[in-house]
Formats: sequence, C-alpha cells, structure tokens
Amino acid sequence: MTEAEFIAALRRMPLHPGARGLVDDSAVLTAAPLVVTTDTLVEGVHFLPHDPPADVAWKLVATNLSDLAAKGALVEGVMLNYPLGDTAWDRAFLDGLATVLARFHARLIGGDTVSRRGPRTLTLTAFGRDAPAPSRDGARAGDALWVTGTIGDAGLGLAIAQGGHGPVALRDAYRRPFPRLTEGRALGPVVHAMMDVSDGLLIDAGRMARASGLAVTIALDAIPLSDDARAFGGTDRAARLTAATAGDDYELLFALPSGIMPPVAATRVGRFSAGDGLTLTDAGQPVALPARWGYEHRSEG
Repeated sequence: MTEAEFIAALRRMPLHPGARGLVDDSAVLTAAPLVVTTDTLVEGVHFLPHDPPADVAWKLVATNLSDLAAKGALVEGVMLNYPLGDTAWDRAFLDGLATVLARFHARLIGGDTVSRRGPRTLTLTAFGRDAPAPSRDGARAGDALWVTGTIGDAGLGLAIAQGGHGPVALRDAYRRPFPRLTEGRALGPVVHAMMDVSDGLLIDAGRMARASGLAVTIALDAIPLSDDARAFGGTDRAARLTAATAGDDYELLFALPSGIMPPVAATRVGRFSAGDGLTLTDAGQPVALPARWGYEHRSEG
C-alpha cells in the first residue's frame, strides 16, 4: 500500500474539521483548553506479532482514550503516526481504526506516515476538551482508593493470546481494552486524584501515593475479579497478586474522601495515610510485597 493510498483511506474516516481534509501538513485546532496525551505501541512489547491488525488499531486508540478518561475529558480527536510496510496488514488496520474511531466518537485530526523497517511502532496522540483534569498527586491522608471494573482479565488474556486455552472474553480484554470515558466524566469533578491502571494496580497505586506524598494500603481480598478470571485464574492470594501486577487493565484508579461513595460502579481496594510506601493486606493481615509490582519499561545493558 502506498502512502497516497493509505492517506486516501484515512480521508474516509471521521475527520476533525481542523484536519482540513488531510490535504495540509498541519491541523488547526480552536478548542481550548486541551488535554493532550500520546502513547506508542511496539510490536513484541505492547502487542504480539500475530495479533489481528484490527485489534492493534483498537488498542492503540483505546489506550490513549483511557488517558483522556482519567482526566474526565471529552474526546476532541486523534493524530496517527503510522509505519507502512504490508498492504494486507495496513488495510486490516485501517478497518479496525474506522471501527474504534466510530465506537468512541473520535475524529482523525492528522498525523504522519513512514516506511517500516523492523518491528512495527505505532504512535497515536489524543486530544481532549472540557476536562476537570484531576492529577495523580492530589490524594489526601484518609482518602479511600477505588477502582472501576475488574482487574487481571488482560493479564490472563495475554497468556491465552500467546497460545494458551481459555475464555475468549479474557483474550479480548487484552486485545481490546475499553476506555472508561463515561465514568471519567462523572468522576473528574469529584475525585482528589485519578489515573488509569495501565501497568498494574500495585505499581500504579504506588505511583499515585508517591506523587501525593503518602503511603497506601491495598487489600488483596478486595481486588475485583471477573467471573471468567475467577474460573480461569483462581481467587487465592497468588492469583490476586498476579491480577494486581499484570497490567493492561485500563480501569480508573481514584481517591475519594473516606465515607463518600463514587457516582459510578467501583470497588474500594485501599486507603491512603501519612507516610510513604505500599502495604498489602489479605483478610486484614499484612502480606509480603511481591518483587515485581507491575510493568516497567527498562533499557537494556
């Protein structure tokens, strides 16, 4: 697929007015203020080489929109940087891109295309508007820690996508995460702090606590598991530790004053207190911290 053919296909997507029909090298945005986020997916790191291209497109958009959800933002639009290299893969990606943009009412603003050499590296930048934009550093001592949805499905789904056997719903949780945009809009004006769970519940809760200058305690037995995760992965302490450190959940993690109920469905999983560090409990008893709290990017050598 040539660059011209790829861009022609993009012009059939829902376009933001600022894209000017994708005929220029720049877009013009007038909405202000804007929340901006960008994420990159690398083949072999964030998605498997045999993952369906349409699912990769979904994940690329959804992970960025999850960052907007954590700011309580409305979606303004997205910009795509894309490496051309395989016509069949590129066309299937475009099909998936059209589906995910339509599903979340996101419009394409622009981007760039390059020729691919080596593993695919895909970058999307998302813009949001009308955002309360709570930060991750606003938690207060005494606040409760809550999370939307369930934790651990994507971690189990990765094992299934790598060739294991298990429920399709778990595999799809890994390949097609669902950004909590509606929940983020409701939570944004009332939370003290909020972020999405991308690298693992434990590591992300630790980041919120550290940014807020506080300690956080997580109750392993309170971590919400889906019915499929319970049946497939189990519910014992080891299974919950795996769920809490696996990542790719893209649920919303947020702090609210103790005694205040959130305006969306969520589970209370911990609390903040004066001090620093992360503490785990199970049935009210202290539990040793695992060596790995979640996913961290590291350079080699």
